[in-house]
Amino acid sequence: MYEYIKGAVAEVAPAYAVIDAGGVGYYLHISLETYAAVEHAAEAKLYVHYVVREDAQLLYGFSTKVEREVFRLLISVSGVGGNTARMILSTYSPHELQGIITSGNAVLLKNVKGLGLKTAQKIIVELSGKLAVLGADAAGDAPLAGADGGCFDEALAALVMLGFARAAAEKVLRAVMRELPRASVEELIRAALKRL
Repeated sequence: MYEYIKGAVAEVAPAYAVIDAGGVGYYLHISLETYAAVEHAAEAKLYVHYVVREDAQLLYGFSTKVEREVFRLLISVSGVGGNTARMILSTYSPHELQGIITSGNAVLLKNVKGLGLKTAQKIIVELSGKLAVLGADAAGDAPLAGADGGCFDEALAALVMLGFARAAAEKVLRAVMRELPRASVEELIRAALKRL
């Protein structure tokens, strides 16, 4: 129904963005990949996946068509909903996910919060060969920005918003910051998600 929404970034957090397009604020659920692309932008164009359920109408936003396509492939797997797919894309970039699925590494995939071994194996079986849609676009890396107190607080808030216990998230983030002192907020969150 909607291909993309383009407009001013009214509000952005690691789990959502509000895009003001034509005087209407669209609330879009986003991954950390998309968050990194729009967190400092004044204006953004997000490709949309629209979900209509009995109890809700949801918009998922993606900074690239590749990320949206991977999201759609993930939700085509029985047992994987929008939030689980978003969590997978917050933990692994489309390029990393392609590598995991190609190598059949279900153990690595089950490290995603809320994903069990059986579902991880099902994703690998059903999406093997289908991720060939990913081209060179899937391998974009975020630049380093230097982690400071603000980055730590922002990463901690994001992890708490994603449902992790504050104490556990704080402990893991401190360990990550010791290992990656110049990491951006997105890199801190990705590394923490792989350990939680």
